[in-house]
Amino acid sequence: MPETELDPSASPLKAFGAQVRRLRKAAGLTQIDLGKITGLSDSQISNLERGTRHPTLDWVRASDSALDSGDALEITFWSLKGTALIPGYEEYVAKERLARVIKLFELGIVPGLLQTPEYAKALEDASVARGSATVEQAAERLRLLLDRQARIDRQPAPLIHVILDESCLYTQVGGAKVLSGQLDRIEELASRPNYVVQIAPYSLGALRPFMRSVSLLELADGALLGYTETHHRGYLESDRATASRWAREYDLLQVEALSQAASLTVIRNARRGLFDMKVDLTGAPWRKSSYSGNGGQCIEVADGYAGIMPVRDSKDPEGPALVFPADAFAAFVASVKAGEFGEV
Repeated sequence: MPETELDPSASPLKAFGAQVRRLRKAAGLTQIDLGKITGLSDSQISNLERGTRHPTLDWVRASDSALDSGDALEITFWSLKGTALIPGYEEYVAKERLARVIKLFELGIVPGLLQTPEYAKALEDASVARGSATVEQAAERLRLLLDRQARIDRQPAPLIHVILDESCLYTQVGGAKVLSGQLDRIEELASRPNYVVQIAPYSLGALRPFMRSVSLLELADGALLGYTETHHRGYLESDRATASRWAREYDLLQVEALSQAASLTVIRNARRGLFDMKVDLTGAPWRKSSYSGNGGQCIEVADGYAGIMPVRDSKDPEGPALVFPADAFAAFVASVKAGEFGEV
């Protein structure tokens, strides 16, 4: 039976199917062959090629492997996801995987390659809360980000130079605990031989050349690409002259930014400041927490403050109170009960 003629212009799904057929034939496989390798029947492969069946990500990756097509199908797959990814982004990700040098500048939010899963999830949860993404779209973007990070962690490792506007250290994403973990992650990455991390301080003011996030990719063949985004789409700049101008501005920013050693000091200070909390404890519901050996009340805590635990000396109720992250105080209490500090 002759194969159905495909019209890749009819829809993104049909274009994907045409790509599957082209790669399958180039690999010298029949629909039955590809089905056996990837766990589907030949009729299911036929439906995928005709654009009447949606592929799963696992099947797409198995097929890329079977057809020795690099990431060709996966790149096309993400374009099927509607508004899950902004136009232009998947094209950038495909080039990023090939880059030998990656240079990033970011404002306000830590760039994706450096994000912890908790930080990335907090961003996606916020998108869902704002109504700008569905739960499914947010989950897809999170999976793609984690896969993108895993593919960058390769050998030979690309050189990754990151300049963060100082605002990235203070934008509250996911609360103090999540942001603290994110700052720890940045410091850990900075210790790797293929990472350089710098902070562009607020004091740069108008000397900062970029008003939005910028990425620069140097490929093994010498190509230089630039990438930036608006709220609705991404732009991959392949014009050599334009990308070179961006690169020169990045180099100037690198000179004006803090050294890596000074940047790490700023990052550590920002992390410590997360827990230097100013809390209005007027009318706080203080309660007894523990007793001293002579029967006198010694520590009081105040409940009802999200994420924190105020603590004061019951003998000095008008004196200062200490404010701890709730999870840190809970860990301390558990350690005391377990006898880790000896007898008290």
